[in-house]
Amino acid sequence: MFRRDFLKTGSLLGLGSSLPAFLANSAYATPNAEKPGAKDTILVVVQFTGGNDGLNTVIPYADEEYAKLRPTLKIAKDRVKKLNDHVGLHPSMTGMAELYEEKSLCVVQGVGYPNPSQSHFRSMDIWQAASTAETLNEGWLGKALKELKAPSFHIANDGESSPLAFSGAPVRVPSVKNLEDFQLKMTAANGSEKEGQRKLLGEVSQGSSTAGNSNNLLQFVQRTALNTYASSDKLQEIGKNYQPKSPYPQSPLANKLRLCAQLIDGGLGTRIFYLSIDGFDTHANQGGANGAHANLLAQVSGAITAFYKDLSARGHKDRVLIMTFSEFGRRAKENGSKGTDHGSGAPMFLVGGKVNAGVLGDHPSLTQLEMGNLKHNLDFRQVYAAVLDQWLGVSSRKVLSGDFSAAKILV
Repeated sequence: MFRRDFLKTGSLLGLGSSLPAFLANSAYATPNAEKPGAKDTILVVVQFTGGNDGLNTVIPYADEEYAKLRPTLKIAKDRVKKLNDHVGLHPSMTGMAELYEEKSLCVVQGVGYPNPSQSHFRSMDIWQAASTAETLNEGWLGKALKELKAPSFHIANDGESSPLAFSGAPVRVPSVKNLEDFQLKMTAANGSEKEGQRKLLGEVSQGSSTAGNSNNLLQFVQRTALNTYASSDKLQEIGKNYQPKSPYPQSPLANKLRLCAQLIDGGLGTRIFYLSIDGFDTHANQGGANGAHANLLAQVSGAITAFYKDLSARGHKDRVLIMTFSEFGRRAKENGSKGTDHGSGAPMFLVGGKVNAGVLGDHPSLTQLEMGNLKHNLDFRQVYAAVLDQWLGVSSRKVLSGDFSAAKILV
């Protein structure tokens, strides 16, 4: 195929339209530097799917009621990673405890919403849409992207669809699993033609092609495709050469966060990443200091710590904010199967160079329960408000459809 034919017959147009839109968008992404804190900040949301047991994550070890409520699941006082004289982290969260000592961790206690649903699906939708309305079609991050207009990624598990949190975004937020998902998909039918297309794009991107055209639309598509080509090519090089500054543990969550680190360091202008870890629905044999729940928390702690240390060593410490949440907590009293049932009122973690380090808020009372559940002290939309207004530079009032006083999670 001649160069002129390749360009004029729409092969380049076809190539451009078959490419992930976010790569093309990334070529034009310009951080919004006009709003405080919004120049190039990055939000990484980590979802704990299944309803994390907050009471055995941030443990009120000094409260005698705790041991009474958890006769087999309790964590011994001398095993807790103490944060202050009242609460501490699960002993498997060694990395997060180190981040706390380094003043890079904010622990927000007792987060929830009024009249909590204990349905996984309903409660997860509420958290992802940031609304308790009956019908939920848009996500809070999708709404934010209408203003932010920046590339974002869902780092997915196999077969996992994009979360409701991104619904309503002006362009589809892609779900990707690895860097191979970013490779160009050429339109040619056979191997020799594909190679020819790659060679031509490479030449054009370096300004060596003689192909010219006065058509403005075609020129626009050419620029988009060429910038995308450059981005895709750059990403493949990043993948080959990336050496973490801090070792990542061998776990699915760590692999996802390592991919986030590669994309951040690739400089695509990405502002939001979203990923999840499943398995927190621990109705039976949950375990205490060891066991299923301990393994999940160890994976979370190890992966987030490695990710943050890797990015910090690369100079991104003050650009990144990691936020964790789960759709609900568990009941205060353990059940007869040595597990815990669906509850409410659980902690959130914020990690970053600009967090208000420490423990924020009081732990929910263990004697003033609400039908066996912990009462929340803080509406999760107050945390979102701080993230939107102070971190992403997006109006929380527009996104949350109301006024929520921002939680003091940032300095």
